[in-house]
Amino acid sequence: MQYKNIQGIDVPEIGLGTYKLHDRECTKAVRMALDIGYRHIDTAQMYKNEREIGEAMSISTVPREDIFLSTKIWHTNLSPDDVLQTTEDSLRNLETPYVDLLMIHWPNDQYDLRDTIEAMLVLRDQGKAMNIGVSNFPLSLLQKANEEIRAPIFCNQVEFHPFIDQLDILDYAIENDIMLTAYSPLAQGKVTENDDLRQIGEKYDKSASQIALRWLIEQENVVAIPKGSSRQHLEENFNVFDFELTDEEFEQIDMLEKSMRLVNPSFAPNWE
Repeated sequence: MQYKNIQGIDVPEIGLGTYKLHDRECTKAVRMALDIGYRHIDTAQMYKNEREIGEAMSISTVPREDIFLSTKIWHTNLSPDDVLQTTEDSLRNLETPYVDLLMIHWPNDQYDLRDTIEAMLVLRDQGKAMNIGVSNFPLSLLQKANEEIRAPIFCNQVEFHPFIDQLDILDYAIENDIMLTAYSPLAQGKVTENDDLRQIGEKYDKSASQIALRWLIEQENVVAIPKGSSRQHLEENFNVFDFELTDEEFEQIDMLEKSMRLVNPSFAPNWE
């Protein structure tokens, strides 16, 4: 495992995304991931699998302090009271006294962002959220949180894969030592269909998915959280630390068409 040091904290570059993992499949996947060597687990209130993840961690032999665990507050739970209450619910379900990272899952202009963040800071001061962050925040909102509200933003979690342009947000994250967590890093399986990624992979005896993940984590401040449920896919996604892309290969991926946004619900912000 390799790590990114963000604001003095080491975060595993590859984590396990758990969206759409439920019930026994979720518990089994998290247990397998921890057994393989994963030390970064991402979930959310909306995923409705925090209880299963808590069970998997509780029966694992991996110490809790070795796991970087993140969860996210759903966009309808952003009033201060709801932030406090739903996070307590998450901690109880996860069977842990704290999460390493607590994020706002989606921005919602029906709530005052400053009030939401102040409630999150209460949880941080209580030791229940080691770090706070945001998810799906376009650059202007990230700047508002970081500069106008002056919140200690640790992370922005966004859709990031070889077919979407996140350069402006990435540049800002690097300048401000903010982690950029790439969700849907395999473009929901579409990376496997790309000839450029497959061609580069042949050189290293790697899959197109592994090339896409490598391209992400070779970038400053970027970590990736691919989903996996089978041991084969979990191991494949984890096995990306034994090679490096050349500058030419990196640029080849940079030049791919970058207009594919896959996650865009009705309540999404203006992506600018």
